[in-house]
Amino acid sequence: MKATEAKLLEFIKKSPQFVIPIYQRTYSWSKRECRQLWDDIIRTGENKGINAHFVGSIVYIEKGLYSITSQSPLLVIDGQQRLTTLSLLIAALADKLRDLPTGEQEIIDGFSPRKLRNYYLRNPEEEGEKYYKLILSKTDRESLIAIVDGKEMPKKYSLRIKENYEFFKEWIEDYSDKLEVLCKGIAKLIVVDIALSSDQDNPQLIFESMNSTGKELTQADLIRNYILMGLDIKQQSFLYEHLWRPMEIDFGQEAYTSDFDGFMRHFLTVKTGRIPRISEVYEAFKDYAVLMRSKDIEISQIVEDIRKFSKYYCNMTLNQEPDKDLRVVFNDIKELRVDVAYPLLMEIYDDYEEGVLIKEDFIEILRLVEAYVFRRNICSIPTNSLNKTFSTFMRSVDKMRYVESVKAQFILLPSYRRFPNDTEFVKELKTRDLYNIPRRSYWFKRVENFNRKERVEVDQYTIEHVMPQNPSLSEEWKNELGAEWERIHETWLHTIGNLTLTGYNSEYSDKPFSEKRDMENGFKDSPIKFNQTLRNVELWDPVSFTPRNYFLRI
Repeated sequence: MKATEAKLLEFIKKSPQFVIPIYQRTYSWSKRECRQLWDDIIRTGENKGINAHFVGSIVYIEKGLYSITSQSPLLVIDGQQRLTTLSLLIAALADKLRDLPTGEQEIIDGFSPRKLRNYYLRNPEEEGEKYYKLILSKTDRESLIAIVDGKEMPKKYSLRIKENYEFFKEWIEDYSDKLEVLCKGIAKLIVVDIALSSDQDNPQLIFESMNSTGKELTQADLIRNYILMGLDIKQQSFLYEHLWRPMEIDFGQEAYTSDFDGFMRHFLTVKTGRIPRISEVYEAFKDYAVLMRSKDIEISQIVEDIRKFSKYYCNMTLNQEPDKDLRVVFNDIKELRVDVAYPLLMEIYDDYEEGVLIKEDFIEILRLVEAYVFRRNICSIPTNSLNKTFSTFMRSVDKMRYVESVKAQFILLPSYRRFPNDTEFVKELKTRDLYNIPRRSYWFKRVENFNRKERVEVDQYTIEHVMPQNPSLSEEWKNELGAEWERIHETWLHTIGNLTLTGYNSEYSDKPFSEKRDMENGFKDSPIKFNQTLRNVELWDPVSFTPRNYFLRI
């Protein structure tokens, strides 16, 4: 390894080309990181007493050589985020300078539109991909090339590339009277130029240890690099193009960044029976990979397995399930936001895909898991045991009698891990505040769509209190509720018997019950299932809405 300090612009200018290997993460800096770099550049440019500003290191491999001595591309191990962000800033600056009068375009020496593009964004004497100074991974490549060439973005553009380029254009426009300061700040940026030899250095260990500035590497970044970095180019390309890249596409740019670490945690839980901490997923994966290799299972087989389970996860959580009936169930479960259930659900999904379960049995088991989570929520049973319950659940399931065994397993769960029975559930349901519970929309969706062939999208409706929330009840309401109206209001206000759905919340307001029932678009005219029991009610009091609890329960 050889490390030297270098001015960033000079380093880019003399380098033939930077190539981001396929095993590197996609460009991921957000507006926050870009703004930090921008502020540092402006502060440095404004202060004559600051001669340089350090922005991190650029670590690369150049075919066994220790320095830039040939026209071979530099394979970037660390520094992609900084190189890409600076390229976007230089492109935006070149655009702005191009719009100035010809004699004013070179703000300071070396900072004309042509020089900025030809020194730092492209190699004007080259053709094809060699024409560009920075070649990103496939997800980002075409978007950056479009910016450098001044062309329209591709249809499937990189969101981060496009957004950050536009941020810089906006900030440069706001700072247009002080462009000299911006140019001076950019010129003062320095990096540590670290050249590695693939023969003598271990790029994987160096990659793991380096993240000097910028956005922290995700566990998924580390896992992808661990899998691909040690393979030859042909193997890397095959695994990435046929297995890893399709996963990135399925998750999408935002979900891949936010959800993939969680998916890998669930995958490892399924495979090992242990739940790693989210910050230790990479270490857990390395242990798992070593164990699999000791059993003569190739890394390609491990990636194939990850790919298979990623499809299950995306189908369940990202609304990608092609089967309409399953998609409905998955969306209901997702509404509960119980991430710890996904290791169990993925394992059952795998059995369904392998033909161990028929579709009807699969759905029945999914609904049991859903009911288990929701009933415990209504019965206020603590959730801290759920992760262990779900991660070990399948150990006692007899797959020859799958559904019956799952039911038995739920029934046998003890005390704080129990599946609340009908008696406990109904008792709590009658008096539970369902208006202020987390994820209340789940309950209303499930009840309204119970046994319906065509689902009703209840999100377009609002929750209506039949007996108004207003503590200053009208005389009509006090008379209707009786002498104990205060106790009744306090006790039953947010319970299921007093709640319904409507699209006319503001029209109903605090009107008496009979008016809400009989007015135009009132309860009598409503197509909503919640309101069917209100059509023939004459008086709204506990005698009326307590039985309604039972009618609405599931």
